[in-house]
Amino acid sequence: MNALSLNASEEKKWNLALILGVFTIVYNLTEGIIATWFGFEDETLALFGFGVDSFIEMISGIGIVSMVLRIKQHPHSDRSTFERTALKITGYSFYILVAGLVVSSLLVIYLGKKPETTFWGVVVSLISIVVMLVLIYGKIKTGKALQSDAILADANCTKVCIYMSVVLLASSAIYEYTGFAYADALGTLGLAWFSYKEGKECFEKAANKHCGCDH
Repeated sequence: MNALSLNASEEKKWNLALILGVFTIVYNLTEGIIATWFGFEDETLALFGFGVDSFIEMISGIGIVSMVLRIKQHPHSDRSTFERTALKITGYSFYILVAGLVVSSLLVIYLGKKPETTFWGVVVSLISIVVMLVLIYGKIKTGKALQSDAILADANCTKVCIYMSVVLLASSAIYEYTGFAYADALGTLGLAWFSYKEGKECFEKAANKHCGCDH
């Protein structure tokens, strides 16, 4: 299959994959702005870190859109230099985020500092879980329809975002409803762990010239 032999049905499916990729970028940008704003205002480290992670995911999403465009035109081509560079930038960004989250959370624990509220952490995480589940469903359905390992792998990668949302939800809800002093800091360390895994995965994908990513 190539760009010249795409029928109307295939073209529609690839366009849907592109729409899902663009939506992912726009959503992560919006989520990042909202989460970092409320995280800063309420002194909620986990929510702020979650927002920064969303900005990094946006960079990754740009690479995914580039991948979809490339595969749409040349299904069997290797990763482009742009895609590999985007993956490396994303990987380094995740590692920097990990260091910042770990140091900040340990400092918060040492100083005994508490958030003013984690209410918005509960709201943002619940919305994120719903949106990510819809995206995963859409990407899996589209990936299977196109028999695209790359899109299916991207859907699998999106699961990590759900795990991070669950960590944010748990830490935010525990603090909001119990007042447990270390809930926000422990949630931040949980986000750091998943950020490390995502960063490592980015470098592994960058080293692999082919379109898929294994889990």
